[in-house]
Amino acid sequence: MADKAKKIIINFSLLRRVFHFAAPYKKKFYSSLLLALILAAIAPVRPLLIQLTINEGIKNDTASYFINGPGGFIIEITIIQIALLMLETGFRFLFTFLTASLGQNVVKDMRVSTYNKILHLNLSQFDKTPIGTLTTRTINDIESINEIFSQGLIPIIADLLSIFSVLCYMFYVDWQLTLVCLAPFPFLIVATYYFKESVNKSFIRVRNAVSSLNAFVQEHITGMAIIQAFASEKREFKKFNRINKEHRNANIRAIFAYSIFFPIVELVMALSIGLLVWWAAKDVVGAAQAEKVAGVITAFILCLNLLFRPLRVIADKFNILQMGMIAGERVFKVLDNEDTTLNEGALSGKNIKGKVAFEKVWFAYIDEQYVLKDISFSLDAGDTLAIVGHTGSGKTSIISLLNRLYPINNGCIKIDDIPIENYGLNDLRSKIAVVLQDVFLFSGSVKDNVTLRNPSIGDEDVVRAAKMIGMHDFIMQLPGNYNYNVMERGATLSLGQRQLLSFVRALLYDPAILILDEATSSVDTESEALIQHAIDQLITNRTSIVIAHRLSTIRKANKIMVLDKGEIKEIGSHDELLEKQGFYYQLHKMQFEKQGNLV
Repeated sequence: MADKAKKIIINFSLLRRVFHFAAPYKKKFYSSLLLALILAAIAPVRPLLIQLTINEGIKNDTASYFINGPGGFIIEITIIQIALLMLETGFRFLFTFLTASLGQNVVKDMRVSTYNKILHLNLSQFDKTPIGTLTTRTINDIESINEIFSQGLIPIIADLLSIFSVLCYMFYVDWQLTLVCLAPFPFLIVATYYFKESVNKSFIRVRNAVSSLNAFVQEHITGMAIIQAFASEKREFKKFNRINKEHRNANIRAIFAYSIFFPIVELVMALSIGLLVWWAAKDVVGAAQAEKVAGVITAFILCLNLLFRPLRVIADKFNILQMGMIAGERVFKVLDNEDTTLNEGALSGKNIKGKVAFEKVWFAYIDEQYVLKDISFSLDAGDTLAIVGHTGSGKTSIISLLNRLYPINNGCIKIDDIPIENYGLNDLRSKIAVVLQDVFLFSGSVKDNVTLRNPSIGDEDVVRAAKMIGMHDFIMQLPGNYNYNVMERGATLSLGQRQLLSFVRALLYDPAILILDEATSSVDTESEALIQHAIDQLITNRTSIVIAHRLSTIRKANKIMVLDKGEIKEIGSHDELLEKQGFYYQLHKMQFEKQGNLV
């Protein structure tokens, strides 16, 4: 990407895509261009008025059309200049406001589109992409796209129009003197090119460092408990310091380029003014029009200032434009990502009973490294299936496929004898509730976490579900009750309390199919009793798929399926599998014999 950025100054196809987001705001865009033309037209007027003031007003004391008496012309020109200055200030304010407003509107729409895309990406994308990188794309990179409008393309057009307008005036007044003034410009063009290249490289390094910083900080703040538990603070700080130094060094290189470039611009401008004075004075000594030299010199000095002011920053603006396009390219990679869960189905899931069937299902997270191989089983509505097996056997993968969190490679998954792809995605997932071992709670109130801000769920429903699960009394003891802020990831609650809240959440959505992923494997005995009661409430009259290590949960299942290395080794009831003395018998013997008799 860096090499591409060096070779291409403006990627027009990318700009077209960016400006597609500006289409709803085309009035602001065209108004900005109109203001750019007006400002360009106004630019040479002030030097012209100064020239007239010196040549006609001071030298000849020309009479005014409106103001009589000595100095009337000068007073009149001064009033015109003040009015023009105020008018130009107003136009420049409108131009700055419109371009910045246009950029912010585009940023808003693009950020919404990007976040909406991220919401619908397959989970495999989050397995491969650091969260901090997606955060950078959604926030930092899109903010850089704003600069395409506020400091990039439109301001560049305005500056170029202003430069063209001033040059036209200078050539009209004295083309020879203009050429003399522009003689040092080749040095400025060379300096501008090297400045642009140097700053561009630095900006790319800064962008990459920012992305790395975001990813690193996001990941390590999330895993701070592990870092502190293993006393890794110093090691992780050294890693952070290395990334931060790269960010600093890239910025310093850019600062160094600015420190060289701006003095060069001032030097070239001083040289141009020197040549201007030398040439004008040499040509008019003793000439009849010598009295007009002062006006021309003063006007040209003002014109040179008007030329050099945009030239000082135009290279910088090109870099800003280019960095905005690089950021846009990164954002469009997210928007163009086709690895999304397609909502192809049209069937409503409102009448789902809960019959489940896997038919010769194969699944791999990466290429053909299959974690599930030829999986086939069926459940009648209301049945409970317990899945057991060693770590990595594919238990969690099965439940992830049921609500289409990942696409399968081969085979078919059916609910009520209908392939799950035929259901509307939201309808399907609304009838499947998932309770994971690692419960995720968002920063917010208890109510918001169990309802997920669903407006169709009332306060009475929340209280009723909490009472069924046995959480109502505990919630009422919290400061603020159901409005208590659980903090990010439920940091103020115990593991068992978070687990019970997730059961309330599942119950509120009244699913036809319930998935429990080792929901009792990491809690104490007292919490397990509460959770087991909650599970009994949840699985009543529902099809349930339970990944569990606890004997009590497994024995209540209608069927037990034993997985090993992605394959079904055994399936049957608890007693049937013990009689076979196969895989389940060995697992049962290793994990549960300490709890009592094998049978």
